[in-house]
Amino acid sequence: MNRALIVIDVQESFRARKQWEQIANPKIADPVNRLVRLARESGDLVVWVLHNEPGTDNVFDPAQGHVRLLEELEQPLPGEPVLHKTSHNAFTTTNLQQRLTEAGVRELSVCGIRTEQCVETTTRLGSDLGYRMTFVTDATTTNPIGDLGADAIIERTEAVLRDRFARIATVAELEAERGASQA
Repeated sequence: MNRALIVIDVQESFRARKQWEQIANPKIADPVNRLVRLARESGDLVVWVLHNEPGTDNVFDPAQGHVRLLEELEQPLPGEPVLHKTSHNAFTTTNLQQRLTEAGVRELSVCGIRTEQCVETTTRLGSDLGYRMTFVTDATTTNPIGDLGADAIIERTEAVLRDRFARIATVAELEAERGASQA
């Protein structure tokens, strides 16, 4: 196994916020589930990451009960790590890099909530750490920020990551590639 899928912050905390009404893709679990199934079928490691803000009394405070995967997501299988982070990226406050190194992983696909925040930040750091990164753009989602719409944010994120920090791909492209390689 030299590949892993990192599922970042696809959690009920976001649905508990008023901003959920403006999320670009409220059905984010659908493309993420497709990626999870693809990763499992390919023998890739699946790592689940949840954002926590203990002691804040907000929706990211584990005491509030929202820090859990979206209900409609595939659930972690035995052996699939569920990591809890307190930083924007999935590396800094977890043992993700250690787990990937121990598993011999060199390639990462990333997906999740807040395209331009936690998913992009994890992609950039993963690239800096030497991982071959794939940013699965249609398996990310975000909210508008100020006058900038969610689609514009996603487009900007793709532009700044493309060919510098990551390959940009869609779920369908990865399914087609893996289907061809497994045939």
